[in-house]
Formats: sequence, C-alpha cells, structure tokens
Amino acid sequence: MLARILKWVLLVPLLYLAVGALGGSLPLNRSWQEADEGVTIYVATNGIHTGLVVPTRAAGVDWSRVARPEHIRDPRYAGRWLWFGWGERDFYVNTPTWRELSPRTALHALIGSERTLMHVDHLVEPWGDARPVRLTVEQYRRLSAGILASFDPADRRPIPGYDVADVFYPARGHYDAVRTCNWWTGRRLAAAGVRIGAWTPFSATVMQWF
Repeated sequence: MLARILKWVLLVPLLYLAVGALGGSLPLNRSWQEADEGVTIYVATNGIHTGLVVPTRAAGVDWSRVARPEHIRDPRYAGRWLWFGWGERDFYVNTPTWRELSPRTALHALIGSERTLMHVDHLVEPWGDARPVRLTVEQYRRLSAGILASFDPADRRPIPGYDVADVFYPARGHYDAVRTCNWWTGRRLAAAGVRIGAWTPFSATVMQWF
C-alpha cells in the first residue's frame, strides 16, 4: 500500500507537467498575426509568474483611474507602464520572495481559493523578460476590459504591496492548480484574440508563444 501511495505521489506531478505542456502547445486564435499598427503591450515573466504590462494611458484607456498613483507607497514611482498579475491572496501577500514560501501556503494555493488579488506594479519601463506584442486598438481594448473584469467590482480598496511602487487590489475568480496566475495571463490574451495555448498553467506555456 505504501509503495502504491508513493507511486502516485510521484506520478501526479509528472502527469500535471505533461498535460500542462500539451495544453500550452495547442493554439487558440491560430490565425492571429501581430498588428502593423496599434498599441504595444508586453507579456512578462519573472520565471514563475507571468503578467501583462500595458501603457498607463493608450487608445482611450486610462488605467490611472483604477491603479491610482496615490495607492502606492511613493507616488513619485508611478510610471508610464503597469504590470498586472492575478493570483491567490495568501500566496501573494505572504510570499514576497520564494524564500518565504511555506508548504502550507503552496498546498493552499494548489487546492484552491476564492480569495484572489490583482497585483499591480508601476513601472517606468518594462523590465526583466518582457516581450513586446503589438495589438490592434480593438484587441487592446478587449484585453483591457478583461483585466478590469478581474478586479472585484464591490471592493476597490488598495492593499499595500511589497515595495514603494506596487499594490494589491481585491480580485474575483477561483484560483487552483488548473486556474493559475499563468492561466489568467493566457485567458486574457486569448479573449483579446491573440494566439496563445489552450491551457497555460506555467510561465513557459505562456512565454513560448512570444
């Protein structure tokens, strides 16, 4: 019995990785092509989490009305770009770096939670592994609408972030091992019409398309 349990303990993560890789390789919006003109965004990753970096103001969308400069610790750091990421509340708040990750926090996130947050970083310029993607104005507006819809419409109170230029906001949506932060990035891009994997649970399954 113990040997069978150990076998499944090892097999389940391998199956999850394999299915995730397969889901990330199956394209949605297969015929999409990058626009010749429009709005440049960035699909960005820190190696684990992905997010969407968009201009603070573009194509009639003004994010400064939602992610206001006065919501961050030092409004002087409010820049021309915003990095939006979605995730599980306890994982975000209690794990500013991987050193703080505990087995309890990781297990809680994998099992699932309705307590989610939007993490917003104010940037002067995109940084890290940030890959530019040019959208049409209509695609960008659809992307922006999807990001905005992830905020909790009943609670827009800012929650202090890790540093002087980031902030959290209450979000909506269920987080679990299927619907991860990277899945959220993929779904927002897919809804905007961008070619992306059908299921993107990992950073690599998002970034491989760009």
